[in-house]
Amino acid sequence: MSTGAFSIDQLMELAGLSVSQVVYRVHPINKGRRVLVAVGPGNNGGDGLVAARHLRHYGYQPTIYYPKRSKNELYQRLAKQLEDLDVLFVDDFPKALSSADHVVDAIFGFSFSGEVREPFPAVINAMAETQVPVTSVDAPSSWDIEEGPPKSGVGSNFHPNFLISLTAPKPLVKHFKGRHFIGGRFVTPAIAAKYDFDVPEYEGLDQVVEVGPSGQKL
Repeated sequence: MSTGAFSIDQLMELAGLSVSQVVYRVHPINKGRRVLVAVGPGNNGGDGLVAARHLRHYGYQPTIYYPKRSKNELYQRLAKQLEDLDVLFVDDFPKALSSADHVVDAIFGFSFSGEVREPFPAVINAMAETQVPVTSVDAPSSWDIEEGPPKSGVGSNFHPNFLISLTAPKPLVKHFKGRHFIGGRFVTPAIAAKYDFDVPEYEGLDQVVEVGPSGQKL
């Protein structure tokens, strides 16, 4: 997207806004205000930090689990913005999960590959086993972008309730059984044509569109 003159800050802000709108749609405030956001060290985590800020402004009470803070200035600014809003950062994920009404999985996204390293195996296993609804950002954490959930080990039984694909769905969606949304209302016709994918029609102020398993708009 850098070819379209977008900065990483802009893209992350738009992505996080989309995530926050999915949470607002699938888990309105009357279902509970306490949203636990599990944040990884990369761009996926940055999307989660932005989403948490928007959720705080919507009236939710987000809590952030961010065990591997990035030294990148952008991520430090995003964390500071949350601290200035009195958003709580926690170190104990299971304890925070026990009092959460909804979870945002923003640990690993498009660029993930290889082994899940500490402290995230226990976090992903906890999300797999909880009855609290989970929304994953771009990819359920630990899933392979092409092949979906691992055949065994960490994440093999992780099937979140909701998924928001940013910009366009990834091949893993053929393994996903929950409610699926697309977010990223910034893709130009030229980019879509270059990479041969369809851009959904966003309505009104919406930054997200819900799609079915076939990719058709619901």
